[in-house]
Amino acid sequence: MIVALALVRVAEMIDNRGWMPSPEHLDVLIVGAGLSGIGAGYHLQSRCPEKTYAILEARDCIGGTWDLFRYPGIRSDSDMYTLAYGFRPWTEVNAIADGPSILRYVRDTAREHGIERHVRYHHRVVRAEWSTAAARWTVEAERSDSQETVQLTCGFLLMCSGYYRYDEGYTPDLQGTGRFTGVIVHPQQWTPEIDYAGKRVVVIGSGATAVTLVPAIARHAAHVTMLQRSPSYIVSLPAEDPIAAALRRFLPARVAYSLTRWKSILVTMLSFQLSRHRPELMKALIRKAIARQLPLGFDLDPHFNPSYSPWDQRLCLVPNGDLFKAIRTGRASVVTDEIDTFTETGLALASGAELEADLIVTATGLNLLALGGMQIAVDGRDVELPKTMSYKGMMLSGVPNLAIALGYTNASWTLKCDLTCGYVCRLLKHMDAHRYRQCTPRRDPSIAERPFIDFSSGYVLRSIDKFPKQGSKAPWRLYQNYPRDILSLRFGAIEDGAIAFGPASPAPGARARTPSPSTRASSRPRSSRRWRLRDAPRMAAVAPRRRSPARSLRRRGRAGPPR
Repeated sequence: MIVALALVRVAEMIDNRGWMPSPEHLDVLIVGAGLSGIGAGYHLQSRCPEKTYAILEARDCIGGTWDLFRYPGIRSDSDMYTLAYGFRPWTEVNAIADGPSILRYVRDTAREHGIERHVRYHHRVVRAEWSTAAARWTVEAERSDSQETVQLTCGFLLMCSGYYRYDEGYTPDLQGTGRFTGVIVHPQQWTPEIDYAGKRVVVIGSGATAVTLVPAIARHAAHVTMLQRSPSYIVSLPAEDPIAAALRRFLPARVAYSLTRWKSILVTMLSFQLSRHRPELMKALIRKAIARQLPLGFDLDPHFNPSYSPWDQRLCLVPNGDLFKAIRTGRASVVTDEIDTFTETGLALASGAELEADLIVTATGLNLLALGGMQIAVDGRDVELPKTMSYKGMMLSGVPNLAIALGYTNASWTLKCDLTCGYVCRLLKHMDAHRYRQCTPRRDPSIAERPFIDFSSGYVLRSIDKFPKQGSKAPWRLYQNYPRDILSLRFGAIEDGAIAFGPASPAPGARARTPSPSTRASSRPRSSRRWRLRDAPRMAAVAPRRRSPARSLRRRGRAGPPR
């Protein structure tokens, strides 16, 4: 009864006075429990074990991209020796792994290292406001399971939410879709109920998703057509890395993994640099490799002759040439044309040709979304992301105590995210050592602006104006160079002149540090000490001495003897 009355009283206080309990405070909040978010949790608890942290995840499980995408054949577009974490070697045979294997790897990592207990599911972060006076973020999240809005505060905010929309993919304005009597689906909305066995399937697109879907669907469909407006560069790699297999036979597992990882890094760098400096040579090498895997006399133009240079867009990987095998066996074909309109039975093309289909898959790309759609504000003023500049590819000018984990465009996603998380830990330890409470990159007006992502892919060009800028030189430029970033992020100076550090007033509710007796008097101005000594008697008279409840009761004869 007493407890019930107390709860009623608390409810009345909330209604009548607007009183609410203080939000839970953590040292670090991580947003996103995908590949990079779980990696961030590991780095934080291993390098800064004194820090409290939580991971806010909008979905109901760990995995991010690898849980979201369920379409046939889903797999990595980087080798697993670089996509996997540096601290937990990839031990499976396949270098190009399927989605379920990657998802299992991420979840096993979270469980083995105790990271999953820090994950709070159904928390979609919608807003974060920084207070310079309090030196903390107030983060607002909407709970999808209870429909309530919750607030938490943190000293540092680490975004690991990727850069595309999870709720919808990109579909261009296609005419006549309502006339089609079959099924139309975007890969991002694929469900297990979609049946393609024995069906005629058209996959619209030419990127990584399309070249993954076609051979996977071709195993069971009557026929699959990859309809592309323009082709992409496609490179075949062995599903099992022979060098990695040889190293595992003769060397300890961790040594073999490290060597294989660096081999993959250097090969990718060589490919990228060759594409930048000798694009025609790289084109010829890719074209020759494709010709060897297609039927004799197959016309590579226009189906495998992109109009741009290699690495102007990301290369598409196919393990063991599975796409080319599907074409050789006649189970798949490629058509390069534009869509005029959907018809009742398929697609009418600009050339006048028609494609009949029972199922049409629109593998037409992603919608980019900066910061997962979260709005940020600093001291009551909303931050306009396009007016900020990226510092070291992870922080934003004018935005304190916030970092963003984003991967490379020309290499594995995890390589850069690992470096970012390691740098954040260095930064936090540096701030603790100097008793700093905030760090803010300060933009140099003399630095010229450049697009944040230097890629010509459609999904980038459609949304790049909503992202921060990068600068023309370090530390504001993204070099997309792993060895260079190692030197900068692992060994470079924290205080480099581009980032401002400073103390802040104690946060509300924080316990102030008590000066030691030897410094208490010396830390106070002399005039202040004289004032306090002179006015002490008057202050004592004004402020009556407080008695304990037990002592007051004894004076009134209502208490027992002192214990």
